[in-house]
Amino acid sequence: IQSVSKNKLASWYQSTAIQHIRPIDLEELTSKRYWEKWDRVSEKHIEQITQVFFERIWQLDTPRADCVLFDTTNYYTYMAGHTESELAMRGKNKEGKHHLRQIGLGLLVARDSRLPLYYSVYPGNIHDSKHFESIMDEMFGIVCGLNKTKERLTVVIDKGMNADGNYSWIDEHSRMHFITTYSTYFAQDLAATPLKHFEPVDIAYNRRLIEEGKEQDQLLAYRTKGEYWGKERTVIVTYNPASRRKQEYTFNDKLEVIRQELLSMRTKVRDKQSHWKNEDAIKERYSRMCEQMHMFSDIYELTFENAADGLSMSFRKNAYLVERKLSMFGKNIIITDNMDWMTADIVQASLDRWQVEDRFRMSKDDELVGVCPMRHWTDSKIRCHLFTCVAAMTYLRRIELKLEAAGVKRTASDVMDDMQRLHQTLVMKRGSRTPERRIETPSKTQAEVLSAFGCFVDTGGVLQKTKR
Repeated sequence: IQSVSKNKLASWYQSTAIQHIRPIDLEELTSKRYWEKWDRVSEKHIEQITQVFFERIWQLDTPRADCVLFDTTNYYTYMAGHTESELAMRGKNKEGKHHLRQIGLGLLVARDSRLPLYYSVYPGNIHDSKHFESIMDEMFGIVCGLNKTKERLTVVIDKGMNADGNYSWIDEHSRMHFITTYSTYFAQDLAATPLKHFEPVDIAYNRRLIEEGKEQDQLLAYRTKGEYWGKERTVIVTYNPASRRKQEYTFNDKLEVIRQELLSMRTKVRDKQSHWKNEDAIKERYSRMCEQMHMFSDIYELTFENAADGLSMSFRKNAYLVERKLSMFGKNIIITDNMDWMTADIVQASLDRWQVEDRFRMSKDDELVGVCPMRHWTDSKIRCHLFTCVAAMTYLRRIELKLEAAGVKRTASDVMDDMQRLHQTLVMKRGSRTPERRIETPSKTQAEVLSAFGCFVDTGGVLQKTKR
């Protein structure tokens, strides 16, 4: 697996062992020929190929799917604004490139194995919750067909999927359950719950902190119930001391920046400088500054007085609002309909969303998957490109699982980098007209990778299957 441009297909193919296993005319490996082949593949064909691909993956690895993780991301493209496309649309880009068109990707991952189970491609201007609603029937229908899916299936999502219709659908299907997050902005009283009501939870993160002697940084949780989306749900508020410290530091730094700017504004008003004589205009400047800093404008209260000698300005920090904001730092809200689950199990499942986020990070790694930059200008090519990228993500995870089964804990990135350094040579013996192909002696780490896949390099430099 290596992300290269279509024009570099021939040089990449020549540098791999594939040319030895399946030799071809390298001159035929052009971008033109590449797309001639892909032009034969319709959207319907891609769906069929995807189905067969995942069915084969499930046969090989039989992932458990009683708890699955779903998330979305988007990939920007440099496609021109006038180029016709149903997929490439402008929207809220997660990398801040809002001026570029983008394509959305939804990915469902098995929680235990981190193997992709399903993916979907959608227009970049569709909100996550709307897309989630449109694919629930298809996505969960596929997952429920897996051999290891239990009668009870829980999907872990984030607050971007929250919508009344989505949870109504889940409530109507007794087999389906959810764990989601909820914005503290819409539940400020809950987020401001005093820390005396919180207690540590038995999760892997806390156990590691205890081993490191950092008990004071343990994740704490407070459990209650509340009505959300028309039904009573279990609600858990978590508190992370480390996150609290970071947020408080940033918040106090911004407060000081605003205070210094207000002092400067007050001086300009007092000196009756131009453009500083209109109360509404000054308030507008202040509000705009707060918006740019992602701060509430009511964090400081501005007061203006009109006297004989002109306008005067004063300001005061809103101490109540500051304290309330501080009490919410480090807090996250988790909501679930798994009322019988232990608090630690709910928190751990929600935290495990990093597994699907990790797949997205891998997809943006130029050396591994390389979704971006997306140099495709038609929807059919974009769909083909994203399928091959999801397939690459799946293969990379299978490599990690294969190694884990052999007791080797390494990342796919590390393994790919290591194995690319294992070279083969051509040896011409005296008197022979035909060269022999030999593999150089593998390093210790390369040998353990080969062993995990049931292979070894013998003393003659030949790759052999390990006898069982």
